[in-house]
Amino acid sequence: MSNLSVPLLKALGPWRNAKAWHVAFSGGLDSTVLLHLLAQLRQTHSLPPLSAVHVHHGLQAAADAWPAHCQALCDALSVPLQVVRVHVQAGASIERAARDARYQAFVAVTQAQEVLLTGQHRDDQAETLLFRLLRGAGVSGLGAMPRQRRMGNGDLCRPLLDVPRVQLEAYARAQNLSWIDDPSNTQTDFSRNFLRHEVFPVLSRRWPQAAASMARSAAHCAEAQGLLDELAQQDLHDASAVGEFAWLNLPSLELAPLVRLSAARQRNALRHWLAAFTPLPDTDHWAGWDALRDAREDAQPVWKLAAGELHRAGSRIWWLSGEWLLAPVGPVPWARPDQALALPGNGRVGFVGDIPDGPLQVSYRQGGEVMALGQRGHRDLKRLLNERGVPLFARGRLPLVYRNEQLLAVANLQGLDSSPCGRWQLQWLPT
Repeated sequence: MSNLSVPLLKALGPWRNAKAWHVAFSGGLDSTVLLHLLAQLRQTHSLPPLSAVHVHHGLQAAADAWPAHCQALCDALSVPLQVVRVHVQAGASIERAARDARYQAFVAVTQAQEVLLTGQHRDDQAETLLFRLLRGAGVSGLGAMPRQRRMGNGDLCRPLLDVPRVQLEAYARAQNLSWIDDPSNTQTDFSRNFLRHEVFPVLSRRWPQAAASMARSAAHCAEAQGLLDELAQQDLHDASAVGEFAWLNLPSLELAPLVRLSAARQRNALRHWLAAFTPLPDTDHWAGWDALRDAREDAQPVWKLAAGELHRAGSRIWWLSGEWLLAPVGPVPWARPDQALALPGNGRVGFVGDIPDGPLQVSYRQGGEVMALGQRGHRDLKRLLNERGVPLFARGRLPLVYRNEQLLAVANLQGLDSSPCGRWQLQWLPT
């Protein structure tokens, strides 16, 4: 058994009962060694079904020959190979675009309870740390590549992250393996290649253990980030009480528990919460949070982020994205009020109880609406919404049911959503 086999099996211990292992197989040194090691280990150990996935980016002519090379090795090892061709979007960073396309392909291949195995090694981890350090990354970024993480419906694992490249190369030569040398890896106009070919040789001559030390620092940062995540979960728990308008089905937090925290803990908690919804701003662009937090109670401030907006309304902050940032389309005729009505871009609305006589239609606020409220007479809708503290961003989306020119009901608002005698109630399930 190779001296790489024992640490590899240990790293893969949590995944021994997975439904399948897929190796991200570029044909390069690291993925070739990983695939060969696993193919050898399955002869003496009970492992999940093993396959390989080669992503063809089509970015250079030389790459057209790589699927055949990968197929030949997989045939020799009796490992099934899937070749996935992807289109790389043009943009400022071809490296990032290629990586995004590659991982989209991996997500599509890796199903629930399956694992994608990649061959990144210790030198890659050191490069990642230095690259992110030069970009001003925080603790999370300086944790570099995680050993494992969720990926789509499955998981991603990097079992060789503690192994130096020189050890992988020694194994490959001892086993007479051949691998692909990507010509683009020598182009030092790519930032990572510049670090690999121009910076790391100098560092290693002065500090021979530089890569090992950097990888160790990345592990320390990853551990520190884990502690920050635990602190964020505690702080968010205190701010996660269900509010009056939980039926909006929007992510929201109570503001007061956040404001009681130090500024650093506020940012830490919000980073943790927002990471599920949007790419996060860098340190220089957190002034938007300060402005939203410190605004007057009646100011209805908004912080615009990459994938949506954070709104402050009442005593809470709310995350809005997608259709919530667009005006709903109306009016919508309701020909069959005995059935729920799908509202374009705005969920569904339906009656509970008896059905009011028609003809009915659903519309949205335009301003100046008046509603008859029995003993209270005719009341301005704006005032009624103010009395109930309806968040400003939700007012233009509340379904209003009309019969001819008469406003019959406003969905989901007690006292406004039902007939005077309570024979029916208008319920809205937002998008």
